[in-house]
Amino acid sequence: MAVNRDSNGYTFGFAIALVVVVGVLLAGIAMWTKPFQEKNQKVKKQMDILKAILTDDEYEKIDRKNAPEEFKKYVNLDDAVVLDMNGNIQEDVKAFDVNIKKQFRDKKLKEEDKEYPLFIATIDGKTAYVIPVVGKGLWGPIWGNLCIDADMRTIKGASFDHKSETPGLGAEIKQNFFIKGWIGEKIADENMNFQKFEVVKDKSGSTKESKVDGITGGTITSKGVEEMVNRCLLPYVAYFKTLKK
Repeated sequence: MAVNRDSNGYTFGFAIALVVVVGVLLAGIAMWTKPFQEKNQKVKKQMDILKAILTDDEYEKIDRKNAPEEFKKYVNLDDAVVLDMNGNIQEDVKAFDVNIKKQFRDKKLKEEDKEYPLFIATIDGKTAYVIPVVGKGLWGPIWGNLCIDADMRTIKGASFDHKSETPGLGAEIKQNFFIKGWIGEKIADENMNFQKFEVVKDKSGSTKESKVDGITGGTITSKGVEEMVNRCLLPYVAYFKTLKK
């Protein structure tokens, strides 16, 4: 029996068959590439943390190939903890597995159900604490890590990144001139009470405590970093306060 290729039935049947075949192929490719994607995401996460704890010269030697081994030199994941919004340790949760970006995107997730990973690093024989942060810039998500000194108050290092901020403006949050403004700032006073940050555009950030100079022309992204840091730091300051006691 000859097939009428000009009929509507043939057209619909061919379209359906094509969709099924393409769908199966795409699903197969997704399953095949998933391990590689997960590995790349893990390495990228390690590199982001390393950028917050290493000097510029040290970080220049880091690449995707040596990042896992270098990460182990500084961070022991067995020491990492996961906190709740009040700074209490959550048991049976692996810190590195917590996806703070996914949590931030999930608008249905209640604040009390969010998890806050804290990584413990050893730098030159001294303890440091790495706090991941996530927020929203002008065009999309922003994120980063803050490295806190052994005193649990002073910002020792930082790294920020973005997905789609404007080049030359908001995208500058990942540049050293902006990051250096955070170094030496205190996240809490001497009594371990949280000190709220303000990202300013009047260039007073270098002379006043708890103020950081923003990016010229990138006000919304700068304020996004301000909101991100202030919101994300609260559970960690509460936890540090209990350690101080």
